Amino acid sequence: MKSWAVQDAKARFSELLDACLHEGPQMVTRRGAEAAVLVPIGEWRRLRQSAPPTLKALLLSDSARGDLDLPERGARRRRPPRGFD
Repeated sequence: MKSWAVQDAKARFSELLDACLHEGPQMVTRRGAEAAVLVPIGEWRRLRQSAPPTLKALLLSDSARGDLDLPERGARRRRPPRGFD
């Protein structure tokens, strides 16, 4: 994977994009440290589809409870808050 300094990537973005499309992912560095990777859209979509679901997606899914045996809400009596006896 070729590495581009951020100032070179900015100045030669069209060349960076062409390299990405023809050679694959391109690394962009800032002050010598890896900062980002430019990847072709097909590879990006493939990576997104193969990624595990986020915690938010799991919690909002129909099977969020999984195999847990949780009691129904309201089935137990709750104690009154302190100071309201």
